[in-house]
Amino acid sequence: MKKPDPTDLQLGIDTGGTFTDFVLFDGRSLRIHKVLSTPQAPEQAILQGMRELGLSTGDLRVVHGSTVATNAVLEHKGVPTVYITNRGLGDVLTIGRQARRELYNLQPEPPRSPVPPGHCLEVDARIGADGSRISSFSPGDKAALLAAIEEIRPAAVAINLLFSFLDDADERMIEDWLPDGLFVSRSSDVLPEYKEYERGIATWLNAWIGPLVAGYLERLEQQLSPAPVAVMQSSGGTVSAARAGSKAVHLLLSGPAGGLTGARFIGQQAGQSRLMTFDMGGTSTDVALIDGDIRLTSEGHIGHWPVAVPMVDMHTIGAGGGSVASIDAGGLLRVGPESAGAVPGPACYGQGGRQATVTDANLVLGRLLPDAFLGGNMVLDRAAAITAVEQIAAPLQLSVEQAALGIVALANEHMVQALRVISVQRGVDPRRYMLVSFGGAGGLHVCALAEALGMTRALVPVHAGVLSALGMLAAARSRQLSRTVTGVLADFSDTLLAEQLQALAAAGTDELLAEGVATADITTSFSLDLRYHGQSYTLNLPWQGIAATGAAFHALHEQRYGHCLPIPIELVNLRCGLQGLPPDISLPEIHKGAAAAAAQVVIAGQADTVPVWPRSVLHAGQVIDGPALVTETVATTWLPDGWQCTVDAVGNLLLEYEAI
Repeated sequence: MKKPDPTDLQLGIDTGGTFTDFVLFDGRSLRIHKVLSTPQAPEQAILQGMRELGLSTGDLRVVHGSTVATNAVLEHKGVPTVYITNRGLGDVLTIGRQARRELYNLQPEPPRSPVPPGHCLEVDARIGADGSRISSFSPGDKAALLAAIEEIRPAAVAINLLFSFLDDADERMIEDWLPDGLFVSRSSDVLPEYKEYERGIATWLNAWIGPLVAGYLERLEQQLSPAPVAVMQSSGGTVSAARAGSKAVHLLLSGPAGGLTGARFIGQQAGQSRLMTFDMGGTSTDVALIDGDIRLTSEGHIGHWPVAVPMVDMHTIGAGGGSVASIDAGGLLRVGPESAGAVPGPACYGQGGRQATVTDANLVLGRLLPDAFLGGNMVLDRAAAITAVEQIAAPLQLSVEQAALGIVALANEHMVQALRVISVQRGVDPRRYMLVSFGGAGGLHVCALAEALGMTRALVPVHAGVLSALGMLAAARSRQLSRTVTGVLADFSDTLLAEQLQALAAAGTDELLAEGVATADITTSFSLDLRYHGQSYTLNLPWQGIAATGAAFHALHEQRYGHCLPIPIELVNLRCGLQGLPPDISLPEIHKGAAAAAAQVVIAGQADTVPVWPRSVLHAGQVIDGPALVTETVATTWLPDGWQCTVDAVGNLLLEYEAI
């Protein structure tokens, strides 16, 4: 057999809250690996996994999905940041949209101010909504800014001036004034769109976490040198690590975006374009829809802050394998959103955890096998899981198995509700889609969720437990650019809009060329954000010329909201997506042949023993009837009564519900 060319070695790394996943592609086959994450220093788990895989840094191309940005925001651990804006607008980020999270609470907890009042600095310069000059910098603006920054000694500065998307000269001048060594984030660079609050939050977030992300990526590049390192963006494409450090706000959904990219890749291999994805890890569950392509949104959130940069359109809840079960003050069972995380982890991990989790419940029920976890490299402690679940069972006067079933059922209900949010609540019939399960814990729950939604088809991808890491390898270099241009759509000409869209494309093309993407390999797509005159929210439509795009807007508005209006359509934003060729990654076909013999285990609630099929021995075309367990290195799939599994040519499990 020919030795793999070292240049063919490609490593996808997904750092999650509990595990760090690795997928290595050598040009012909895949190797997978998992290690426990090291949240305080994520690079330690990465280096450990590479050592265990026997890899050197001289023969790799690395694509990484990082949680550094996400964790820094959720844990409020950004760096000291100064926010610079126009005179009188220093409170914009604190006031926000004045939306109340607790409508009926007469004394609500005041929201946490993003920037302390003393760190909000103001200048006199200002331009109007038409780009005209209203006022210029006062003679004392520069000296006052520099004196305040000298006193505060921030690590980062966010600059957000009104209408900077029309003219960024004032923001650039302020940037030129600032001393060296500061991480500077300009709104005209981060998000050149209208809505000063959303633009300001994105700019502040980019500055607040930027030094942390840039520092981490710089350390990682140094430790992995000379291997080139790319990073997954929230929009589902990759960017060089050097570039990613300055655009930290684009990495907030880095890992989940890898999962969706992997799911789309697997769907294409299986001939399925309509997918409802369900990514259940140790800490959280992410759900999304894929209809041919991954849906993006500019109305995402991280915590309670809006994030208006393009990101994959998904819904996340705090339900995962590590979700903790408890009894609330009313004596009722509760599951999540608290998680046991990686340390101490579920009780069955044997690392000091004492609280029952969803993983412990599945182990008690026999759906998770103690000796099959991580390919046998980590043996689970069933006795510890039983002890933990007993603490739930006793107050509820239930048996341990009944309590475990209750924990799993409640976790399933949380996830079903999340799936309804991205389907039924948007007028989408889940039955038209195939439910794709991935993440280490997803296969144990996928059939129950499909049944609850009336779905009869599901897919558990090959290497489902590390699909986000596989998605890193399948992702192309990409950019998502935007710019606000407002006015009645009919008042513009096709030529003018086409010229402005091409200007966006030129800027994105230059960035991709700098990362080594060939001009001939870059594909470009254009779209417009449109709304009826007087509305606040927009719909995004592909650019087809003014007349065709306007007609498509009327049709989509009627489909989405049940009506269209005989009033002018208003243009709000221009958008441009650019993408290089995706890497040449293929899944190896598995052998055809006779079914291998399966072991038998006892599963709670089953009258007879249940067969266990190691996924590594399954053959293409093999059919398995439920109840059955399918085990693999990084995940387990539970196939209940009424479900049938067919193994496809590359090892994906195609599940179908047959019960009448």
